[in-house]
Amino acid sequence: MPVIRSTEGTEHDIHGATFIAYANSATGSTELCAWNGRIPPAQPGTEHRISKEEIFLVRVGTPRFTIDGVAADTEPGDVVVAPAGSLLKVENPGDQDANIWVTTTIGLTAQLPDGSQLAPPWAK
Repeated sequence: MPVIRSTEGTEHDIHGATFIAYANSATGSTELCAWNGRIPPAQPGTEHRISKEEIFLVRVGTPRFTIDGVAADTEPGDVVVAPAGSLLKVENPGDQDANIWVTTTIGLTAQLPDGSQLAPPWAK
């Protein structure tokens, strides 16, 4: 039985946020991946188009999610579903770190505003 300990996550920093990967192909998952996202206070988001559905569980803070131009402020315990193909931005207008748990399927990519493609290593 694969168990990934809290100390075994792989940390990645991009666009002002930290992503700590736990479940992905590198840790034995064949379909799903999951990571913890930490967004510092007053951090603007980077809008991007996602290739696969993503589900976010807000654990700490009050991050703002914008999906296809519709913004929603969230709080701990809220869950946000971003459909595949949607334009997504996650930001933290609050005064404390925001912490979110994210799940999706392996192979997620994102198209950035400049047209470039990002294949996040935590979603491989």
